[in-house]
Amino acid sequence: MPGLLGKKIGMTSVFSADGKNVPCTVIEAGPCVVTQIKTVDNDGYSALQVGFQGKTEKHTNKAEAGHFKAAGVAPQRHLVEFKEFNTAEFKLGDVITVDKIFEENIYVDVIGTSKGKGHQGVVKRHGFGGVGQSTHGQHNRLRAPGSLGASSFPSRVFKGMRMGGRTGGDQVTIQNLVVLKVIPEHNLLLVKGSVPGAKGSIVIINK
Repeated sequence: MPGLLGKKIGMTSVFSADGKNVPCTVIEAGPCVVTQIKTVDNDGYSALQVGFQGKTEKHTNKAEAGHFKAAGVAPQRHLVEFKEFNTAEFKLGDVITVDKIFEENIYVDVIGTSKGKGHQGVVKRHGFGGVGQSTHGQHNRLRAPGSLGASSFPSRVFKGMRMGGRTGGDQVTIQNLVVLKVIPEHNLLLVKGSVPGAKGSIVIINK
């Protein structure tokens, strides 16, 4: 699907036409610059590579510098490909703004990286209720996972067992979020509900 790269600004709320207070996420979507145009003849598929957030040449390695120089654009910090663009309508160096892709009351999918929680137990990670209650002498079992399975057979823990471990920091896609408002003068997109990631994290918005 065609889309843009953006940065999550945070959450706020807006009033709908019927007076309801609707929670929404503010995303700085673009502007993105076209850094590469892939065609079926040269690459085997059609796609548009776009960049977001410029960076200095000091922080650009030689391979990246050559890639951006060939496109005639300044170095970009983040790159991503979108396959549903009509590549015939674009050329290298074109700037894609939020109002060229999105309009109000359409549905979008937002891809982001969820907040990392570090190593967590089963209560926080999987929603376990703990073992027993606080009475009957169970002073240290309130957030324990309980039994993991049989003993002598199979004498191991089955794969996929829900246990404690690293939580968060995963790629998450939230589908069918409604675009409430587009503010092109500030490159802002307001989508209904929440999107994964912390404030300032990079997200991909697919139409």
